[in-house]
Parts: sequence; structure tokens; C-alpha cells
Amino acid sequence: MAAPQQVPIRAAPLARALRTRVAAAATSSARSPEASQRALLGLSEPELRQLAVDLGQQSYRGKQLHDLLYKSRAKHIQDFSHVPKVFREALVGAGWKVGRSPVHHAVTASDGTTKILLKLEDNRLIETVGIPVDDDKGPSRLTACVSSQVGCPLRCSFCATGKGGFSRNLHAHEIVEQVLVLEEMFKHRVTNVVFMGMGEPMLNLKSVLEAHRCLNKELKIGQRMITISTVGVPNTIKMLASHKLQSTLAVSLHAPNQKLRETIVPSAKSYPLEALMDDCKNYFLETGRRVSFEYTLLAGINDAKEHAEELAELLRKCGGGYHVNLIPYNPIQGSEYKRPYRKVVQAFVDALEARKITVSVRQTRGLDANAACGQLKNEFQKNPLLESSPSSEPNLIPA
Repeated sequence: MAAPQQVPIRAAPLARALRTRVAAAATSSARSPEASQRALLGLSEPELRQLAVDLGQQSYRGKQLHDLLYKSRAKHIQDFSHVPKVFREALVGAGWKVGRSPVHHAVTASDGTTKILLKLEDNRLIETVGIPVDDDKGPSRLTACVSSQVGCPLRCSFCATGKGGFSRNLHAHEIVEQVLVLEEMFKHRVTNVVFMGMGEPMLNLKSVLEAHRCLNKELKIGQRMITISTVGVPNTIKMLASHKLQSTLAVSLHAPNQKLRETIVPSAKSYPLEALMDDCKNYFLETGRRVSFEYTLLAGINDAKEHAEELAELLRKCGGGYHVNLIPYNPIQGSEYKRPYRKVVQAFVDALEARKITVSVRQTRGLDANAACGQLKNEFQKNPLLESSPSSEPNLIPA
């Protein structure tokens, strides 16, 4: 990965609490139990070939490892029946693992959306969601909504994940395995990936980019079928632009002005809206890729026609290349926010379209399984399970 350029931070000084949370997210990988774990999952074929040579094997054994990981989907080194025992023993002796986690729990909503909890090696749980789209001939598209962190340090006021606290960043293989387990659960290839699960992807950009490479090169998911979401972290959009990805950048905006945004997204205090919009404009100019703005509609808070008009003006000032994705609020336990009525949502859409702003309304999926946007949360984000589950078999409970 190319070294990121040093650019000045134009943001206001971070509040002490936010600074502590962001610093914890940035350094958590070094402290986590998996930091020294060697995972085969996520490695490319050239890397696996070199590993084979390093362990005294011929290069083609690395190609066999590649097929076992990404075609046969072997979960344990002892399942590598096509490679010599001495090679398997050498891998184990050197501390290598496949890097797959057992399913702790799974729940399926009435619309087919499935939320899966994976139990990581340190007994923490992460959530990933599979969203199928069917046509007359059966499943035609399967979107994987993947997590990038255990919890989230940014604490957006409407988001269940933020309310659950933050533990650590995920490693690249822990992101990739979410896609594999969904393919196994649905018996269907994942066609789209959105980094919109637990966590702020830009606070774990190194692992996100490593996982992105693997998803694209090894699992053959097109870059344009991958979306990386962010609420906005200073300097990171410029870093992402330098990689010239063909994937979509989705920015969680949620308000048309700085004052209102700070009440909804506490981290906005460290990243003024004007600076964020400048970075989005430069991202479009550098990559040629349209930026998608996510806007959660909260009844009586940010859903008025005046807010839509202000949002349209904000986007017009930044030039073209934008799309607004409206998300009617998905309720979470203990929140004072409410979902707006359909006529209010439609009035917001009409106000944007009247001002030539491209807009869509996200269809709510997985609501009855707490798997809809903003609902990803589990009670083990900060504290690991006290003991291992007696079985690695998924606990499938229809919603």
C-alpha cells in the first residue's frame, strides 16, 4: 500500500473524550490477541507461494493453499488434505492458522435478511448481515454488510453500535471471513459488499484496504460492487483517494449544517462540514467516482423541507458527482428518535429532486431481526464471552 501523504488537518481541536476513543481505535490492533496471529486467509497467491518456499516446499504448494482457502473454503489446516503432512505441520509449527471463526448465532428476518454473529479468537462477537435480492428465477444478488471494528468509537446518537462501545479493530482476515460465511449460509455468491456494519472503516483503513484487495482479487468481487462508508475522519478521504479505487465512497452526512450535525454525530466537532465537503469534492476530482451521501431521516430533527433545501444548496456549492441516499430511521431500544412518516420522506425527496439532486430512498431490510441500518449491536462489543460456546454450530432462529 502506498505511503499516505502528510496533509494538514483543517479540523477543529478534538474534544478530549473523542480524542481518547479515536486514539484507542487507531492503536487497538497492536494490543489485541490476534496482532501476532498469522492468518492464511487474506493472502494472495504470490504471498502463499513465497510462504511455501520459506517453509521448504515447492512454489506450487502455495497455489494449492490458495485453492484450499478460496475455492474449497477449508477452515482448518488439518483439512488441507491435498498438501503433504510435513507441510501442514510446518504451517502449524510456524504459528499459521486459516483465520476462520465459528458462527455463534444467526437470525433470519421475514424478508430473508440474515444477521450472523461470529465468535472471534478472543471470544468477542462481531455482526455481519446478508441481504438477498430475488427475482422470478430465484436469488439474483446477495449483499454482504461487513463490520470493520468490534463496536465503534464514534457514538453517533442514532446508532445502536455506537451505544455499545468499542473494543478493537478487526484484522483483514476477520473482514474477509464475513463474506465467506455469508456465502456458505446462503449457498450463493456474494455480489456486493458494503462496509456499513459495526465500526468506522476509516479508523481501520489499513485492514479495510487489505480486505478490499482480497475481496476483489481472490474472491473476484468487482471493485464497483464494493462500497466503503465513513462518517468522516480527518485526512482519511484524501488517503483513500490516493489508492484510486473504483469502489464507491459513502459519506454519512445526516445533517445539512454543522450545528445540527454536531448534535447527531459527535465526531463532527473534530471535522467541520466545510472541510468534509471539500475533501469529498477533491475525492471526486481525483478518482472520477461519484460520492454517495447517506442521510438518516429522524422525525422532527432533520427531515423538514427546509433541511432538504439547505442540503441541496450545500451539494450545489461543491459541484457535481453526488448522490443522496435517504435512510428512514430504524428504531433501536432506548432511543428517543422516531421514524418519519412516508409523506414526510416523500416531501424531502421532492424538495431535493426539484433542485436537481439525484436521490434514492433505501429500502428497509432486516428490521424485525435488528439487522437494518444503524441497528447492528451486540452486548459483547467491549467484553468478551466468559467462556467458549459448547458448539460452533449456528443457532438459527427465525425472526
